[in-house]
Amino acid sequence: MREEHGFRSGFVALIGRPNVGKSTLLNQVIGQKVAIMSDVAQTTRNKIQGVYTTKDAQLVFIDTPGVHKPQTKLGDFMERSTYSALDEVDAVLYIVSAADKRGMGDQFIVDHVLDKVKKPIYLVVNKIDAVHPNDLPKIVADYQQGMDFAGVIPISALNGNNVDQLLATLVKTMPEGPQYYPADQVSDHPERFVIAEIIREKVFKLTRQEVPHSVAVDVTSVKSSETDQVHISANIVVERPGQKGIIIGKGGQKLKKIGFLARQDIEALLGSHVFLQLWVKVVPKWRDKSSLLKEYGYRNQDY
Repeated sequence: MREEHGFRSGFVALIGRPNVGKSTLLNQVIGQKVAIMSDVAQTTRNKIQGVYTTKDAQLVFIDTPGVHKPQTKLGDFMERSTYSALDEVDAVLYIVSAADKRGMGDQFIVDHVLDKVKKPIYLVVNKIDAVHPNDLPKIVADYQQGMDFAGVIPISALNGNNVDQLLATLVKTMPEGPQYYPADQVSDHPERFVIAEIIREKVFKLTRQEVPHSVAVDVTSVKSSETDQVHISANIVVERPGQKGIIIGKGGQKLKKIGFLARQDIEALLGSHVFLQLWVKVVPKWRDKSSLLKEYGYRNQDY
């Protein structure tokens, strides 16, 4: 662990309602995919750590699950994951969407989550490319009601607008400290976790909305061959037989498309040719079974 005089480092939590662009921002900051993106709410299930490093600073970002009312043990895990992330950071980014009206979910976050945070909280207004610039002051003022933010930064995470300004502001906020991760490391998650998330993202992209919340991906094997090809086997886990049929698709075409798209991203991640085998497995009510949550990567050792 490198420690130099003047080097700044710290941890930053991203919090906000589902689908405001937290994962998009994290991927934009890191410069490659470490968190999956989807227009389906509650995509993020684990705290995703992305590491941003320069010669003068290191920021470790934690992308928390979107705040929502838990309805299953998986949902309860996601809620605890969000709250635990806020206990271990030096700053919090409260991310909202300029394209969406401030709602009850935002008020819940302010009243029940942000009110417990003792570190600087920055209001990050995302998706500014989706609104007229003249509308921004009113949008910002609406979110500032009853909340004293350390700063307000409008951005477009998708296009990268003002992201550099956001990073510069955060670096100034961080205390002097060590470099926690090597300069070339962008995440603290093992490769299997990222591979599973990539596959899950493709399921989100290609299936109807009722399916993704019932999907987990269990990577059962990752083996390198002598020909520099990586063989990967994974189960796509659903709760009902009908969901299995949707994911497989007519003549297996949808599952093939999921595998094709996932393999492209996995090859970019690993820098190797990939042979990817996918199966679809029905496990009724897996989201309410603690042993299966642990098996599929939703662990609670942080709490």
